Amino acid sequence: MRSARPRRIAASPMLSITTKSPYALRALTELARIGAESPVPIGELARRRNIPVQFLEQLFAVLRRAGLLKSQRGVKGGYSFARDPSEITVLELVELLDGPLGATAEGIFEEAAAAARQVLGSTSVADVLERENRDAGAQMYYI
Repeated sequence: MRSARPRRIAASPMLSITTKSPYALRALTELARIGAESPVPIGELARRRNIPVQFLEQLFAVLRRAGLLKSQRGVKGGYSFARDPSEITVLELVELLDGPLGATAEGIFEEAAAAARQVLGSTSVADVLERENRDAGAQMYYI
């Protein structure tokens, strides 16, 4: 009698979003919150959002090469937006950092990927900041 082995299914990242995208979104939202005219040091963004600095440096390097951010070296150095936060979608971030969302999906997973792409594609960094501000206001208590 043969032992029953579980069938292996080829792993495919059809709907994969790693920690890269949420961390990058948190940092970009903080950069938009600060709204600085001058560049913001990456260490400050990492500290404010509790993100490992080295990890954030890797993510921001990708975003800078893609034209979402610009950097300035030196004492007054740091990062600033190369494009307005209202023009940067969450889907764009996800696909830059994690690859095409749902590219290999089929069937019901293709439908789920399309729904996720629609939500993420219609949500900008500025929208996420607005949502955070609204949620923070809802949690404030006045006496």
